Amino acid sequence: MQDITKHINYKGIDYPLVFNLNVIEKIQEKYGSYEKWGEMTEGKESEVNISALKFGITEMINEGIDIENETAETKREFITEKQVGRIITEIGISKMTEKVQETVIDSTKKDN
Repeated sequence: MQDITKHINYKGIDYPLVFNLNVIEKIQEKYGSYEKWGEMTEGKESEVNISALKFGITEMINEGIDIENETAETKREFITEKQVGRIITEIGISKMTEKVQETVIDSTKKDN
């Protein structure tokens, strides 16, 4: 895994997206495996599972905020799944799914 942080912007606020072992652990606890979660959120076999998408994005953003908070003087509040739903609504499911997939792929590339 690589330490990659992507960002999304919603109403002038940048939100970090991080996909690391902490996020994978949360996804595994809820969905059994991150492969299963990936299938649910990519929408290739069926429509995107909105609940799974919101959960994963919430975990990715909150992990990014937690990492930022380690060194920031002003701490940011974590966001809720309800807030993530508003972000997805504004940005669009397709765009958001692409950004999540890009973050996951870039974070899990093997070093050569």
